[in-house]
Amino acid sequence: MNAFKPRETLTEQVARHIENLIAFGQIRSGERIYEGAMAKQMDVSHGSIREGLLLLEKRHLVRNVPRKGAFVTPLDEYFVRSLYETLELYLTHTGRKLVQLWQPADMERLESLYDRMSACFEKNDLMAFLELGIEYTQASIAYADNYFITSAIDDLWPSAKRCAFVAFQRGGNQILEDNLAHMRESIQAIKDRDEKRLADILHRYALQQCQQVLNAMDSGTRT
Repeated sequence: MNAFKPRETLTEQVARHIENLIAFGQIRSGERIYEGAMAKQMDVSHGSIREGLLLLEKRHLVRNVPRKGAFVTPLDEYFVRSLYETLELYLTHTGRKLVQLWQPADMERLESLYDRMSACFEKNDLMAFLELGIEYTQASIAYADNYFITSAIDDLWPSAKRCAFVAFQRGGNQILEDNLAHMRESIQAIKDRDEKRLADILHRYALQQCQQVLNAMDSGTRT
């Protein structure tokens, strides 16, 4: 029997909409988000927008400043380096558990997600590609068995999606190819139950992704 999955609340729908506006650069780094204008645009109450912004603050996309309003979290070098350093730590820890404990069904799911992401790459469907990347990460941390790690990665992923889009704007399809190559290497290391190789892959990938985002930001500043 399929598990019951409640529909997203209005707050979650609002948060996801604004999250995508930020992640895909339609609301820029440091920009103020006006509750009234956003409520009118989305045809919801001010309270729904306020609750959505509180949720996005937890996900590190928004800063709510008392008596001033909500602002998009600045995307600077410190933020980017902190993000990828933290993601590497969490994913390396959970990856080791996955290497030790995976079952055939887990590998089938990872392979299926890789195939679907490859198809999105061929169709140049960036949004679907990034959403599947989230699903791939969630599948890979299934063995974390740690509430705090799982919750932390869920909250960090919107920022990772935001950074991936910044890199994509400069590097284009090469960024997606790098993602797929990383996934292919990771899946093989997991299959081989090779913890050290997987940790090395994750370390190299985190450094590469971080630098690609910083290069894109530097290029955008010069432009």
